[in-house]
Amino acid sequence: MASIQIIDLEKHFGEVKALSGINLEIDKGEFFTLLGPSGCGKTTLLRTIAGFYHQDKGDIYIDGELINNVPAYQRNTGMVFQNYAVFPHMTVFDNVAYGLRVRKLPKDEISRKVSAALKSVHLEGYEQRTPDKLSGGQQQRVGLARAMAIEPRVLLFDEPLSNLDAKLRIEMREEIRAVQKALGITSIYVTHDQEEALVISDRIAVMNQGVIQQIGKPWEIYTNPQNMFVAYFVGKINMLTMHLEERAEGNLRRARLGRLSLLIPAEGTKDLQEVVVAFRPEDMVEAEAAGRKNEITGLMKTVSFMGSVARFELDVEGQLITVDRHRPREADMPQKGAPVAFAVPVESILLFDPKSGLRIGKGAQQ
Repeated sequence: MASIQIIDLEKHFGEVKALSGINLEIDKGEFFTLLGPSGCGKTTLLRTIAGFYHQDKGDIYIDGELINNVPAYQRNTGMVFQNYAVFPHMTVFDNVAYGLRVRKLPKDEISRKVSAALKSVHLEGYEQRTPDKLSGGQQQRVGLARAMAIEPRVLLFDEPLSNLDAKLRIEMREEIRAVQKALGITSIYVTHDQEEALVISDRIAVMNQGVIQQIGKPWEIYTNPQNMFVAYFVGKINMLTMHLEERAEGNLRRARLGRLSLLIPAEGTKDLQEVVVAFRPEDMVEAEAAGRKNEITGLMKTVSFMGSVARFELDVEGQLITVDRHRPREADMPQKGAPVAFAVPVESILLFDPKSGLRIGKGAQQ
């Protein structure tokens, strides 16, 4: 196991600043995920750690060792690629043994390490098969076994599941997590899939435009986003830019959008005339159950049944508001075009400054 420290890292491609001001500390044995949209810099950061790119500024340490000028093949990191990157002309055994042979290890040691790696990914008995005889998931397991066989200090995953179908993605992410925890290898995982990141990670760094937006545990990232980008990117969320009335009502303040009126927490709103009011679809409740407090009424635009969840979209003052209902009953499914009413509890509301995009009020980091 190895710790990783990144200090003031920058990477440019010509005039484009791909990474800016990256500071990270990753603990030994941690499963750390870089999450963000395409082009946000997450893969560039991963490849810079691996040594495939050289940073223009900043330092990278692994276990306290400065590795800025250490070539990729001497950093002792294992890489699992998006496209499997298995050698089509080699057997499974030879694919997994490749890195060990490059290191000129004895044959019996190579055999032992290959067997252990294949066992960890449940591919015993596949040693003599070639990649064309394997499924996509099995090929990805070969790539994982090859990366683990060299016993790296750090495992690096570059969107390894993006080429797999949905069901296999779920199976493989659980398997990767189980193997990583069993072996205790420090791992950095790149993905654009928010659900994948939330399920698999010890901690997450959300990135956008080459900058880290927020670092935290999955629960913190989802429930306590520190800016509008994180709130919008990680999970579904409703956001309304609303006008603030002058008078506060105790520790509450009234916000308006057309005929829609909501009581929101007053903390952090003193000098603002407008605020972005945000709330998750699953936090909305039946209006009757809430005593008609903070009621949101509108016309049903779409009804989407997704098995364990039904998702409704309401037209409210020209804005689309999303409501999720878990374990829905057929009798509870409203008709398209019908008037409906839900309510948003005050304690479920998140507030953001519409100019800076930063979180304000309770939960905002100082």
